[in-house]
Amino acid sequence: MTTPTRPKRPRRTATVTHVRRLTDDLVRITFTCPELIGAELPHTDHYIKIVFGGEDQPRPVTRTYTFRRINTETGLFDVDFVTHGAEGLAGPWAQQAEEGQTITFQGPGGAWHPAGEYGHFVFAGDESAAPAMAAGVEKLPAGATADVFVEVADEGSTFEMPEPEGVRLHWVPRNGATHGTRLSAAVRSAGIPHHRTSWFVHGVAEMIKELRRFLFVDSGVPREDVSISGYWRIGMTEDQWQESKKDFNAELEAAEAR
Repeated sequence: MTTPTRPKRPRRTATVTHVRRLTDDLVRITFTCPELIGAELPHTDHYIKIVFGGEDQPRPVTRTYTFRRINTETGLFDVDFVTHGAEGLAGPWAQQAEEGQTITFQGPGGAWHPAGEYGHFVFAGDESAAPAMAAGVEKLPAGATADVFVEVADEGSTFEMPEPEGVRLHWVPRNGATHGTRLSAAVRSAGIPHHRTSWFVHGVAEMIKELRRFLFVDSGVPREDVSISGYWRIGMTEDQWQESKKDFNAELEAAEAR
């Protein structure tokens, strides 16, 4: 039996049309990509893999980013970049990005959007998951309510997030704590809603480990009600995390089955 492989997504080119700094550590860049005009993109967690190092390399380095917004009528999309000085690839590039520069990317991929059969939603994530959470809130079914937990560096690092009627927005400042610990504590402290809820939980892997146990083992939340995975892991590059993510998830599933 052969192991199924993921379909190879096409490479496309996008051009920077606008750069806006949201906070000291967050930059929003608007791109245009005519190839996305008319594309079927029904989800709110659509992401692209930006290619660094040149198209001619056999294994170019990629970094994954979720659309904050995508307009398939115009081909315009927004991507939010978390920057940390000179660290990494995408952050330093975003800090110096200017109108007219281009990127090559693969995608988009994506798999989740707020389903109409749910009346309540819980979103939880850090800055890396905020674009998908914001897009999800904007596409909530009519009459649905939601609790949105967003972890940020400190009280001065908040940014624009949609907060329509029926949505409660909870900012969770780290204030020097390890990534994910205070977010995990906030979600667990809020408890499980009494009515059926759809969960969207993404961010640092250490937080995912804690909240998977809270949801599946301690609280018995049905797995089909939950979208949960690690976007990144402390101390790892994206390449290292992607190489180890399958084993990480397998270990969690085995521990949860005991």
